Amino acid sequence: MPTHKRVKLALGSGGARGYAHIGVLAELRERGYEVVGVAGSSMGALVGGLLAAGRLDEFTSWATTLGQFEVVRLLDPALAEPGVIRAAKVLGHLRDLLGTLRIEDLAIPYVAVATDLTAGRSVWFQSGDLDSAIRASIAIPGFITPVLVDGHVLVDGGVLDPLPVVATMALGPGDLTIGVDLSAAPDPAYDRMPARTNRLGHWLRTPARRHARPDTEPHPLAGVGALDVAQRAIDLMLAALTRTHLAAHPPDLVIGVPLNVCGTMDFHRAEEMIAVGRALAATALDAVADTGRDPVADEEPGDDSAERP
Repeated sequence: MPTHKRVKLALGSGGARGYAHIGVLAELRERGYEVVGVAGSSMGALVGGLLAAGRLDEFTSWATTLGQFEVVRLLDPALAEPGVIRAAKVLGHLRDLLGTLRIEDLAIPYVAVATDLTAGRSVWFQSGDLDSAIRASIAIPGFITPVLVDGHVLVDGGVLDPLPVVATMALGPGDLTIGVDLSAAPDPAYDRMPARTNRLGHWLRTPARRHARPDTEPHPLAGVGALDVAQRAIDLMLAALTRTHLAAHPPDLVIGVPLNVCGTMDFHRAEEMIAVGRALAATALDAVADTGRDPVADEEPGDDSAERP
C-alpha cells in the first residue's frame, strides 16, 4: 500500500463519531498520503468540505475546546420546529470559516451527499455554495431543521447513502479509495470508556418531567428518553444500510469506527474521537502493510469502475 499515495476518501455519516474523520486524515497525512478527492455524507461532508477548503485545522482547534454546556448553547434546541435543533450558532460559525467558497473552486475535488425527501433520492453537490451543501448534508431528520431548495426538502445524506463510496467515482483518478465507516460493529473495548451525561438529551427530556403528574405511576420506559430511542434507531439504520452499500460497492480499504465509541450527539468529545480515529486508521493501514496485500492489484483486470461517475 505505501506505493499508492494518491487516495480518494468516502467519509461516512454518524454524528459526533465523525470527529474520527479528522484523526484518520491526520494519520494519512503523517504517512505521506495525498488526498486527491473526498465525498462525504453528513459529518463526513462537513469534515471533507473543511479539508478541501483548507479550514480543517481552524475548525479542529475550535471543536476541541467545546464542553457540554457550549454544545447545547450552540445547537440551540427548538422543540416547536421541524427539527429539534436549530443549530443557528454553530452553522453561523461554519459560515464564518467557509465564507462564500464554491465547491468548483476548491483545491481538492469534493462531493457532498444529501437526501431529497421530496424526490426520494440522493443528491450530489458538485458545484455551488459549499456552506449550503454542507448545511443540507448534515440536516439529521427530526434533529436539525431541513433545508428547502427550489421546493425540495433536503436532509442528511446518510438517510440513503451513509458511506458515499459511489460518489468517489466522480472525483477523478486516484491510486486508492478508502471508506471511513462510522457505524462499524460495536467493540467491547469501548464499553469500558467512562459514561458521559448527554446534556442535550437531558435538556430535551426536562419539559416532559416538569409537566408529569406526581401521582401517576412511572412508565416502564421512564428512564429511556425519546432522544435516546431516536439516536439508537438512527445508528441501527445507518449500520444496516452501510453494510448493504459496502457489499455492493466495496472500497479498497475500510476504516471502521465502532458504533459504541460515542453517542451521535456527543459533540463535546472531539479530542477523544480524533484520537480514536487516528488509532483506528493506524491499525487498519498497518494491517494491510503487514499482510503485504496490494488492494489495488486485488481488483479484477480491466476493472475501471472506480473512474465511472
